[in-house]
Amino acid sequence: MKTIIPLILVSVVCALLLTHCIRSGAWASRESALIADKGHQRVTQLRGGRPIMSISDTVATTWSFLFTQNSRTPKSELPSRPVELAHFNHRGGNQLRATWLGHSSLMINIDGFRLLTDPVFEKCVSILGPTRFNGEVPLEIDQLPEIDAVIISHDHYDHLNKFSIRVLKDRARRFIVPIGVGARLEKWGVSDRKIIELDWWQEHRLSDGLMVAATPAQHFSGRGLTDRNQTLWASWVIESHHHRIFFSGDTGYFDGFKRIGAVYGPFDMTFIECGAYNPAWADVHLFPEQTVQAHLDLRGMLLHPIHWGTFNLSLHPWYDPMERLTAAAARWGVPTATPIVGDTTIIGESNRIPTAHWWRLAEQTTAETLIPLTTGTARATATVTANVTAAATRENPL
Repeated sequence: MKTIIPLILVSVVCALLLTHCIRSGAWASRESALIADKGHQRVTQLRGGRPIMSISDTVATTWSFLFTQNSRTPKSELPSRPVELAHFNHRGGNQLRATWLGHSSLMINIDGFRLLTDPVFEKCVSILGPTRFNGEVPLEIDQLPEIDAVIISHDHYDHLNKFSIRVLKDRARRFIVPIGVGARLEKWGVSDRKIIELDWWQEHRLSDGLMVAATPAQHFSGRGLTDRNQTLWASWVIESHHHRIFFSGDTGYFDGFKRIGAVYGPFDMTFIECGAYNPAWADVHLFPEQTVQAHLDLRGMLLHPIHWGTFNLSLHPWYDPMERLTAAAARWGVPTATPIVGDTTIIGESNRIPTAHWWRLAEQTTAETLIPLTTGTARATATVTANVTAAATRENPL
């Protein structure tokens, strides 16, 4: 009993910290005013709105996090494969190769430019935070070559990782971040000459061949109890001579997707969050069906879901995001990539699009015959490729 009580108290504190962060996010959906001065001393002041979780909701959610079992983590080890660095290192033009490292961490090769999004190379993201349940990152961070740019969506622990940034500070040519995040990177040793801070709708050109634009998202920021919404959060548009992609970061569903699609679309591939949802914080995270709708709003061709299958951040079963997303995608005719951790999706001269529903096999919830855990059969890949081409001209069915 002497050991159980402290464990319960620690668990309660951790859960309350998590739900406090979720409640604070409600302010993100309201009109914001950015106050800027020299350097990185910028803060985001949010006006209006109200918390999305009542005290009773907070208590109920905390209790559920602590004592409800709902297959929030897998029954067995999930499949993965070692990263093929050749996909990332290839410097040729007219290629789009994206390797999923889990959650929102991606290695993207777009026309020979090497990018990382929200790189997290640690198994546990904070002392009180969640631990990866899908195994180790399938690549040692020391194996990475020089990076053209590291792109950060916001400062939450599962997206901005201190260890990873400290290792990458000498390997990355640029760190592109929302307003205010640069100050933290400087404290971790990143040269201010490498940091590019952007407000929503601002663009930065790394060279003649690559443009990165910060676009709106409906979320929130902060790494503790005293820095709520002191830095900006963003989604990102990345455009090269031959390809255009969208990276959502964390966001709830809002009409900003349609505006982004109108300004920058269509997109060859969209990387959109689909996990960690709950009715209590529906304003700041997408439900899987909303992920598909956001893809349609953006005028995307191939949908690549992210922010799932890595950390236990909500109350739904770990596989639920993909069950719901693939059902919605099939219903609305949206081509979808479903890589295992470490796998690479390729669009270009030779397409390679993973299509297996591998999470079913991992969870052993169905006896259905599945496409092997590779990149799918040649026929399946060809079908998805044809659907990607058709998606460019498809009208939004909703």
